[in-house]
Amino acid sequence: MSPGPARGRTPGSDGGAGRRSPARRWQLVRANSDAVPPSTRRFMARARQRRMRAALPWAVAAAVLTVAGLVAWTVLGTGLFGVREVRVVGARLVTPVQIRDAAAVRDNEPLARVDLAATARRVGTLPPVARATVEREWPGTLVIRVQERTPVAAVPQGDGFVVVDGSGVVFQRLDRAPGGLPLVKVARPGPDDPGTRAGLAVLAALGEKLRAELVAVDVAGLARITLLLRGERQVFWGDASRGADKSTVATALLSRKADRIDVSAPDVVTFE
Repeated sequence: MSPGPARGRTPGSDGGAGRRSPARRWQLVRANSDAVPPSTRRFMARARQRRMRAALPWAVAAAVLTVAGLVAWTVLGTGLFGVREVRVVGARLVTPVQIRDAAAVRDNEPLARVDLAATARRVGTLPPVARATVEREWPGTLVIRVQERTPVAAVPQGDGFVVVDGSGVVFQRLDRAPGGLPLVKVARPGPDDPGTRAGLAVLAALGEKLRAELVAVDVAGLARITLLLRGERQVFWGDASRGADKSTVATALLSRKADRIDVSAPDVVTFE
């Protein structure tokens, strides 16, 4: 009888062939820098420097934008640099209060947001102001410089007088005639009035001697202009044309004893 398989044995149970190998355990160990070749270290260092150089402009730009945004917000959006003072320069005929009211700039309004041109236009609507400029003076002052109109003549109006400049603009009202100004008698004074323009043209043509004797320029009509002189003398001027010739002739004839001199046609003069 042939022997059967041995009891108690399993395949691979003999010897070392049937034993299970223990599991391997892996551990990540950081290599010493000396273990990296020098060429690799130099390459990695250069790469880091390139990355830093590439990122630097972006970092600077971001910082600049942040600072600029903060400054803009502080200047434009807060009252830190707001209007604390409105300084008026060059005003004599109008008060600083009138100019500030016309400027209409709110207290603590951000100085950078004040519309300088619009503010100057508002101030320029005041009749005595011929021109206005507005400037910022940091940190909180608005400077308004005004150039007032130059008075040229006074015009009787009702119980008082109005003062006009060389363009005929009425910019001041007075209860009595201002000293040192000649009178121009015209019905409707103003820059668009032909009589006003004619009277001022005659006034501008007068020489010093004739002006020294002048009391008033009476504009009864565009062709009926008369100079009223001291001593109740008169020079009939006619219209406003040939002003220089008429002034020369009238000045030369001031020594004549005549109550009325007609220079409306300066080439042919008549006396009365």
